Amino acid sequence: MRILVIEDDSTVSQYIFSGLQSYGHVVTIANEGLKGLSVATKEKFDAMVVDRMLPGMDGLTLIETIRKAGNSTPVLILSALSDVDDKVQGLKAGGDDYLTKPFAFLELLARIEALVRRSSIQEDTTTTSLQVDDLYMNLISRKVFRHDLEIKLKPREFQLLEYMMRNKGQIVTRAMLLQAVWNYNFDPQTNVIDVHISRLRQKIDKDFSVSLIHTVRGVGYVLGPSE
Repeated sequence: MRILVIEDDSTVSQYIFSGLQSYGHVVTIANEGLKGLSVATKEKFDAMVVDRMLPGMDGLTLIETIRKAGNSTPVLILSALSDVDDKVQGLKAGGDDYLTKPFAFLELLARIEALVRRSSIQEDTTTTSLQVDDLYMNLISRKVFRHDLEIKLKPREFQLLEYMMRNKGQIVTRAMLLQAVWNYNFDPQTNVIDVHISRLRQKIDKDFSVSLIHTVRGVGYVLGPSE
């Protein structure tokens, strides 16, 4: 997952950064509100962790601003304020969950994962097709086409391609693929991803002049018409 952490306490932000990175997630840190708002509106993330008390622009104002702009990225609010009224205020501002400080990293991770799963389910109910360049996927019939040629995929290949299409133009890491497609929260140290990506390339790219699946060496993969 790509996660934006907006937190001005360097100790807390480094704690979150190191923990999330150890699980294979791609993390961006912003240390004040206005900078966080700028990053949140210019880049795409799977989730955001936002401290309530921030310099420049407070966390609740930041969340309200991105929600008014149509940004529906799941947001986990961090705060030392633990009263029920404070939590209600945070959720009314547009936050999806509220975690009080101090917190255990594994609880933070579990809450982020739950928010992203919930967001994916909601997206699944409203999206019936996906398209990247001349690659088209019908989520109802579960058919895939490139130009007018139907591409036969096995269930796991379909699931892998669907995830990459939903994250078109974004780097997806091995950890992200293992979690989203195989439901692993750890790397089993197998070549299962390499094998499936190779099979997808044979079916998606082999007979076409423009390749869509690209390897970012040492990081992961990107789906799109160019690297």
